Amino acid sequence: MYPVSLNIAGKLCVVVGGGNVAARKVLSLLKAQASVRIISPQLTEALSGQVANAAVDWWGRGYQSGDLDGALLVFAATDNRQVQDAVVRDAQKAGLLINVADAPELCDFQVPAVVRRDNLSIAVSTNGASPALAGKIRQELEERYGEEYAVLLRLMARLRARICNDASSEGGDRRRVFQNILHEDIIQWIRGGQWERIAQHLDTVLGPGRHFDLSELREREITP
Repeated sequence: MYPVSLNIAGKLCVVVGGGNVAARKVLSLLKAQASVRIISPQLTEALSGQVANAAVDWWGRGYQSGDLDGALLVFAATDNRQVQDAVVRDAQKAGLLINVADAPELCDFQVPAVVRRDNLSIAVSTNGASPALAGKIRQELEERYGEEYAVLLRLMARLRARICNDASSEGGDRRRVFQNILHEDIIQWIRGGQWERIAQHLDTVLGPGRHFDLSELREREITP
């Protein structure tokens, strides 16, 4: 499997099935702002709520050939083997990427277990061999990487924009600056709300006349 982060915002993703597995797929797709079509005669309560909110397009019937037209990604998530086989067959014929529930050998892609901290995504995949193990590792990562990493990422994104727009800095210098900003204690400083210490550190790294205003980040400070 080739790991990739895919921008599916506004792209059509078709989920065949209306049970709990399908619901998990749909909710994760909606979080990524995908356009979702559900093919199923029945839906779980969670999926019915999404239909009521007009968050998804529901075709309330069994799967038919042609239902995958226009899709970027396809998810076969029914408990009917014949339906699953038909979806796989049609997806492969159309050259569409498909994920098949409980059949990793038929999947073109796997959906990893993910820890999200704002724009930071940490994904864990076993290529379908053990979703339970992937979930266990995700839980461990959730404990290790808290919301302070979202704060650090926002800080680094702002600093990167400023430094990269500085015509006087060169590629090698920029890399060294970014490395030096990521002091081994910076996460502890963020957790402890030590913004003055962070400001002093940035002044030292960036040099004279390059003070960086931390006021916006301080408003979203994480309390210890």
